[in-house]
Amino acid sequence: MKPYVPMKRSLVALSVLTAVTLTSISATAQEAPDKDAEEKEVESIQVTGRSVSYANSTTSSNMVKQQTPMTSALSIIDNLPGVLINEGDPFGSDEWSTSISIRGFTLDLEAQQIGMTVDGISNGNSNYGGGTKASRYIDTENLLNIDVSQGTADVSSRSNEALGGTLDFRTILPSFDEKVTASATLGEFNAQKFYVRYDTGEIAQDTFAWVSLSTQQNDDYIDGSITNTRDHAEAKIISRVNEIDLTGYFSYDDAQEYTYQRIYGLGQYEQNPTWDGLTEDWSGIPYQDQVYRGGWTTERENIFTYLKADFMVGEVDVSTNVYYHKNEGTGGWIPYYMVDVTDDGAGNPHSELDASTTVLGGASQGLIYFVNRAGESVSPIAECESAVAFPYGGGGAAIDPGCYEQGAIPVSSRRHSHYNKERYGINADFVWNTTIAGMANTLRGGFWYEDYQREEYRDWHKTIDAASGPRAENNPYWIQYSREFPVETLMYYVEDEIDAGFAKLRLGAKQFNVDVAKDDRFTAANNLDVSSDSDVLISAGFVAPINEGLEFFGGYAENFAAIKDAVLERDDADVSLVEPETADNIDVGLRYSSPGFNASITHYNIKFDNRITFISNEDVNGIDFLEAAAGGFVNDGGVESDGIEASIDYRLSDTFSAYVSYTKNDSTYTDDEFRGKTVLGSAQDMAVLSIDYTKGDFYAGFSTKYVGERFLDQANTQRVDSYTVSDLYLGKTAYDIGGSIESIEMSLTINNVFDEEYLGSIAQNAGWIGAPRTAAFNIKVVM
Repeated sequence: MKPYVPMKRSLVALSVLTAVTLTSISATAQEAPDKDAEEKEVESIQVTGRSVSYANSTTSSNMVKQQTPMTSALSIIDNLPGVLINEGDPFGSDEWSTSISIRGFTLDLEAQQIGMTVDGISNGNSNYGGGTKASRYIDTENLLNIDVSQGTADVSSRSNEALGGTLDFRTILPSFDEKVTASATLGEFNAQKFYVRYDTGEIAQDTFAWVSLSTQQNDDYIDGSITNTRDHAEAKIISRVNEIDLTGYFSYDDAQEYTYQRIYGLGQYEQNPTWDGLTEDWSGIPYQDQVYRGGWTTERENIFTYLKADFMVGEVDVSTNVYYHKNEGTGGWIPYYMVDVTDDGAGNPHSELDASTTVLGGASQGLIYFVNRAGESVSPIAECESAVAFPYGGGGAAIDPGCYEQGAIPVSSRRHSHYNKERYGINADFVWNTTIAGMANTLRGGFWYEDYQREEYRDWHKTIDAASGPRAENNPYWIQYSREFPVETLMYYVEDEIDAGFAKLRLGAKQFNVDVAKDDRFTAANNLDVSSDSDVLISAGFVAPINEGLEFFGGYAENFAAIKDAVLERDDADVSLVEPETADNIDVGLRYSSPGFNASITHYNIKFDNRITFISNEDVNGIDFLEAAAGGFVNDGGVESDGIEASIDYRLSDTFSAYVSYTKNDSTYTDDEFRGKTVLGSAQDMAVLSIDYTKGDFYAGFSTKYVGERFLDQANTQRVDSYTVSDLYLGKTAYDIGGSIESIEMSLTINNVFDEEYLGSIAQNAGWIGAPRTAAFNIKVVM
């Protein structure tokens, strides 16, 4: 069994000092000792990936430097071939506007077709309503790397969303030595982050650990009227007990964020490419205050933990873990009306205005816009023409206070969707290395079991005084719905790989058994239950060495995404018409690896069937606040993707290195209505060029990414312009400061250096504005 040895030096070590202290310390800084330079060299990770039968890439240390410690871990993978990351917020503080695109597959507000894991463990869905992206669990400073399988992922991957790739976020191991790492980051848009990590060293025999805390905030970049906040705690421990290697991990994340609004159509974007249509100030007109930025809220709290054991049974390596995840969250909007849910009789005051009463379930009997002092609805003046044209073109006389007699009182609501989820799971894998007829053979297999229950309910609160501010009553006047979604998943797999000399050949199979249900707490007639099992999914491939460092590889995999519980949300959902999504992936390519030069090129072909399409309730005419789900889902044909991914990582000299990647992707719909049309949001061409410089204790780098034209709609009638975004970083590390200080590092990062204006994430007939130029300064110390 391989020894379980912690890293001598963490990948990212950060510090915090005041500017005055920094000035005095910088004057005493010395050249870095050779041993530190050697350790940094060891930490450098090549991006061409592992020697396996499918395309894969791994983030490098230079990619980490291109982003600030405040930035979402997702942004680090944006330069890898085939990958496109768009985040509406400069620091990733808005999941509503975040998207990932790989080979025509997407992970965004409307689709979850890309798998995510944390240290190989399922992240538990990535959808907005009750899901969590894996980057939420990890502070960037605690990230070792991200392994990206662009298409034909490993047969053991723990995700039932991985139709078109898997992202595995790997956390750092504890240090052998006791140390404190601290960091402060200050940036534009009132951005700041404070982080500290304590590595314990050996706290017991063969036992090492670290624990970290951080807090951060940043304002929205458009008008600076709101502040996003995030508090985070993490810990990891490793230990060897007899012949068993144990790993424990814990993560806590508490975020309050405000979402950006999408832009509808190219015309709106061209009219004002720097404003998303949300307002900074409360107007007192409910129809306009539905786009008050402070009302577009998202709150998420996550606890995630696992315990892993690695040991041997005879000649067989065994790895197993148990994990637990709890998610709580709320999404908020401000509808410009109250909902009439009780028949109070003609001419009587509305009971909904009484903050002490709550109606459970039921349906809307009408909308309340304005009332008199007695609490009775009032009507607009006959034939009044509304002067309110913003937002969404206006809503007629009923929403315009100028169309009512004096004394009419406006009313509105605070609508909250509450999400709660608990997951329990267990994973187990075995690897048996042996020989067959003198040829090395590896047999492996395992299973993944998860039981989770998601709860969701929506309540409506009366705005206390809609004319003066957004504060709402604590007690809801209506709980629109309340429901539970129990989901049970079992995945099991087996694979055999034999080294035939001329090539390594592998053949594997896996299967998913997934049961999804909805239990309506108010109306049992709305309960649903669906089995979403897969067929036996075949995986096969080869890796053939051609000469030293050069290999030819190919792989085939049948991928699967189960029907998600969100598909069952609508009470009128006909799940008999929705089938699990499937994809057949083929990768063929060449991979070369040598000291100082690494390259790969892959041709892929993918056939994606039974694509589940999300039909959003938010469109150019506004938001359907009353809909009991975020939208609807239907199977809408499929997608075929064909393309090439290439990358080169080349050390030009002792000080300069270059990284280049290029993606040519052709993803088209196969359904009758849009057959042959390019998948909306998918770029046909992407290219990256990065130049990095390191000399002694100074480093710098400049990276540029080109993203080709994309379409805003399935019919390909709205073409989004291409864009080019560049990032710049530079930093210096001071050693031998004296006392207990091991090193101080200062760095400056500027993302979107040339302040390119562009549309980032794409949704049907809409898109989110890309983040503007953003600079951040970081100072970090290791003690």
